[in-house]
Amino acid sequence: MAAAKPRIVVFAGPTATVLNSAPLVTSNQARREHGLPLRMDRWGQPLPQDVLRPQRLAAPVTVYVEQFSAHPMERAAAHLYAAPDGYLDAAGAFHPERSGAADTPVYAVHLRPEDGVIPLPYMARQADGSAWEGDTAVPGAPPESSRQPFYPDPARVFEEIDRLGLDETGTGNLLARQADYDFLRVLPSGGFPAGLPAAERTDTGDGDIPPERIWEDYFPYRPAHLGREPGRGTLAQITNRVQAALGGGDYAGGIWLEGSPSTEETTYWLNLLIDTTVPIVGCQAPDVPHGTLAATGDRHLVDAARYLASGCWRDELGRDRVGAVMISATQLFASRDAQKADQRPGGVVATGGHGGVVGSTAEPGAPRLTYLPLYRHTWTSDVRISQLPAEVLGVRGDARGAARPLAVRVKDDAGNLLAEAIPAVGFHKHARYLRGESGTAPDEEVAILAQVDQHLRKHPLAGFVVEGTAPHGKSSPQASAALRRAVFLGMPVVRTGRGNTEGFVVAERVQLGIAAGNLTATKARILLMACLLRLGALPPAADPDRPTPDEVAATNQALAAYQEIFDTH
Repeated sequence: MAAAKPRIVVFAGPTATVLNSAPLVTSNQARREHGLPLRMDRWGQPLPQDVLRPQRLAAPVTVYVEQFSAHPMERAAAHLYAAPDGYLDAAGAFHPERSGAADTPVYAVHLRPEDGVIPLPYMARQADGSAWEGDTAVPGAPPESSRQPFYPDPARVFEEIDRLGLDETGTGNLLARQADYDFLRVLPSGGFPAGLPAAERTDTGDGDIPPERIWEDYFPYRPAHLGREPGRGTLAQITNRVQAALGGGDYAGGIWLEGSPSTEETTYWLNLLIDTTVPIVGCQAPDVPHGTLAATGDRHLVDAARYLASGCWRDELGRDRVGAVMISATQLFASRDAQKADQRPGGVVATGGHGGVVGSTAEPGAPRLTYLPLYRHTWTSDVRISQLPAEVLGVRGDARGAARPLAVRVKDDAGNLLAEAIPAVGFHKHARYLRGESGTAPDEEVAILAQVDQHLRKHPLAGFVVEGTAPHGKSSPQASAALRRAVFLGMPVVRTGRGNTEGFVVAERVQLGIAAGNLTATKARILLMACLLRLGALPPAADPDRPTPDEVAATNQALAAYQEIFDTH
């Protein structure tokens, strides 16, 4: 008996480059018909070929295709082919049999709207009759005068890949033959300012989509002047939606789509927070939009589906033994160790110098694992959402410049993560040749203390990541003094090495702080945010400039709990 076809859920996240299409530019065919200026090459000559864009037929049509026109070497093997469907005479009339020596042998192709999208010249123009040249009606146009190049969910991209994509054997349906799919919009890249009736939805959702607001309900980054970053609190919505989908046992795995500069951060967050035994794959398109020449995002989707459907990730009990991964150029990266390094195919690299690439999806053959990470993840993570308390202690500044404990709700009564609980974690980067005289750096101290003050006023769960010297994470005396004060105000400080360090920041070298091992500063920030949700703030000292021995001991004891998580995640 054949195994059941797996079902995979695909999440459309913010600025998802995989869902990014090239601008719909009016074809030269339409320009000729309407007397508009033609698209030219660099030498001022009309472009010889119209670009074809996948579109839907409005009615059935029969198209006659010339025999032996699919490849220049077909005719050389004509004796291997069956007879054509018929012939077209010089006037273009079809005949089942040849009527003259000049007749053209053809195949009759009957196309129907339900067959799916078909590449055709793009005939649309702007409302004023002019040609479309890009995403916006005019350069720098506001959202209401701009078209959206991002698909609102992955359904259309999956359809086009299945309809138009080929593997090396000439076979299509690259995604459909791996699994069935549900599509969920989670702060997606494209939205509906006027809303959308339920009957027109292509995602796996119920009911009408109400009017959506750009930069609140959806987050594009093209046109470039309309790009915005989602806020820190949106991590709660992402976590809750992904957990609800992957925690119910309905799916064989999930694919998370996001912009290539930040996929690595969210995928690692999901690796830490989502309590699931099925795998998660982060997909991005680091170079060019969907449908363009060598669009790696399309291949990443296919490879993600192949990986999830292969089951190579299962342990002896059928649980994911790898954790969340990212796919790039047929390589599988552990989410903890993945980083975008360049805007090119294969532009993701392994960080930390001690592994990172855990498998391959290269063909021929099935996806395979080559190494297994030892760090905890998803269903084994100590900071997964099911292990987070409903409430932790944060800190709030008082009139004396000290801090007092403050209860912070982390989850609601239904177990969902609360947006207002997401911690604020700042960065400090150390470098030599600072602006102060004689090696002093008063500007560093002022910048850190300003962040400390803001945290005390606005963010009861907060901390810092220091990207210091390689590999021990050291910073200047002035910065270290300011960070020491932050620690005794309840804010944990993590120390990392510079850049993509291959050495380890070890606890034995760190005083009143947390050693990040070989984590990059960006990933250390993600883990510190998760730890704050689990452990809360450090115990504040009555006088942060003069902590008592007992207060120092209490702080070190609290930091030890943080360190244990950093050593194992």
